[in-house]
Amino acid sequence: MSFHDAVEQRLEEHDQRYTPMRRLLVEALAESGRPLTVPEILDRAPEIPQSSAYRNVTALMDAGVVRRVATADDHWRVELAEEISGHHHHLVCGVCGRVEDVPVSPTLERALGETARAVAGRTGFVVNEHRLDLVGTCASCDAEAGDSGRLAGDAPAG
Repeated sequence: MSFHDAVEQRLEEHDQRYTPMRRLLVEALAESGRPLTVPEILDRAPEIPQSSAYRNVTALMDAGVVRRVATADDHWRVELAEEISGHHHHLVCGVCGRVEDVPVSPTLERALGETARAVAGRTGFVVNEHRLDLVGTCASCDAEAGDSGRLAGDAPAG
């Protein structure tokens, strides 16, 4: 099943149609490789009217096709739901707010699974899924600050 088929099925389950505008929106998100703001979606698909973009993003969120991504700035971003796009994590720039997708690694997933089981065992909380957002500074913002190559808390090389 293609991701378009999955989107159409999910919309039908919510009595919604997969209109040409929604298809353009979904394609912009699928091709981006990262969560986007509505203005970024409009840059990628300028044929979508701005008012239609916000309305359709809301409808796609309500149907579970896209989800909001927490960011470090005032601009919310959306991406395709994990069931459609596949499991991944995020790098979030605390300076400019840019969010990048990070593909999963089996080693990281094992470690997160072990951590989730340990937390669940201590607290009685039932973990159904996990998300990992690493917040820091993207390469562009770091280069502008002149601190390239350092981890937070590291002393400058000297």
